[in-house]
Amino acid sequence: MTSTRPVAPSVSLRRLALLLGGLAMFGPFSIDTIFPAFPAMAAQLGADKLAMQQTISMYLVGYALMSVVHGPLSDAVGRRRVILGGLSVFTLASVGCALATDLTTLLVFRMVQGLSAGVGLIVGRAVIRDVLHGDDAQRLMSQVSMIFGIAPAIAPMIGGWILGWSRWPMIFWFLVLFSLVLLMATWWWLPETHPQDARLELRPRRLARDYLAILFNTRFQRLAAAAAFNFGALFLYIASAPAYVLDLLRLDERQFGWFFVPTIGGMIVGAWLSGRAAGRISGGRLVTIGFSVSAVAALFNVAYNLSTDALQLPWAVLPMSLNAFGIALVFPILTLAVLDMYPRQRGSASSLQAFTALVSNALIAGVVSPWLSGNGLWLAVAAGLFTAAGWAFWRWESVVSSAGGRRGGSAGPKVPGEAL
Repeated sequence: MTSTRPVAPSVSLRRLALLLGGLAMFGPFSIDTIFPAFPAMAAQLGADKLAMQQTISMYLVGYALMSVVHGPLSDAVGRRRVILGGLSVFTLASVGCALATDLTTLLVFRMVQGLSAGVGLIVGRAVIRDVLHGDDAQRLMSQVSMIFGIAPAIAPMIGGWILGWSRWPMIFWFLVLFSLVLLMATWWWLPETHPQDARLELRPRRLARDYLAILFNTRFQRLAAAAAFNFGALFLYIASAPAYVLDLLRLDERQFGWFFVPTIGGMIVGAWLSGRAAGRISGGRLVTIGFSVSAVAALFNVAYNLSTDALQLPWAVLPMSLNAFGIALVFPILTLAVLDMYPRQRGSASSLQAFTALVSNALIAGVVSPWLSGNGLWLAVAAGLFTAAGWAFWRWESVVSSAGGRRGGSAGPKVPGEAL
């Protein structure tokens, strides 16, 4: 049975979806907006392609390190205060990036950006679960995912447009403006959703104990791994976008939209369908459908790369669009399943899940992508292996939960859309 607890009488769920979607956007904006500027930045800073790739991996390292703090901090002092603080730090870090004149300085401020950028996505997930339950939470999570999905599509195009009339530092000034707008919107529109009587005192020893308990929970491990590997298949291409678009597709700095628009379009459609399916199709079945779609995309991708020596549009990007569609069906279900495991520690659970995904993404951006991004077939095979690994962990969770359900009188994995 679905229940809903309103945020505040003056705040609509539609406005909340727009705000949380915007807060989730400034993370991918920080990554994707600078992609078209890589050649210009490399030339001015005296860096090669591998060094420029570190502007992504350093950002993700900072994001991952701080992700384990954002959630429990919001459990202790409230969601709103942590989001406002993170936005303030991100704004200052973006100013530092814009003023950087050497690669070392840029990398330092990129890490500071990463340290603060996670508040929107990580704390925002906890906000959703604070105010809604069951199918309603899945619908709002899907709406936020749709808005969030727009960012990787438009960010590189915005970066390309900015480069058309100015130099690359102006991209970071754009991020300053974007974060200031979010800061004001949060100040005006976001109420505190985590009441005082539900807050947990921030004690390092207790926090470490809670994290270890979550981390060594085998169900959490299966769900977090399924989500991380599932998204890793797409993130491999996102991290490899400069090489994939400029070298393999042979497009220019203003044509990143040919890669990102179809890819993120698939994610937006999948998120919309996930929201529409809430309460109509069980969460477990929706995850199975999503992984099946991603498997078809992986097979098509490998087959296409085997059949051609030169990648061509639209066939080269069609598999990414289809894979993103499948990922969007899976993501809200797995995320809410993790949050539902720890109703009093949603911030901590969200942080640890994000940390798992971010460590994976940092390794993909810093190690796997530079190694494979020069060859379309290698990228396709690696993405397919990520999808297979994600499905394997989900299948493991399904088998274990079904066995436990038979002993306890129910069957199937406990996911949103089903009895919680």
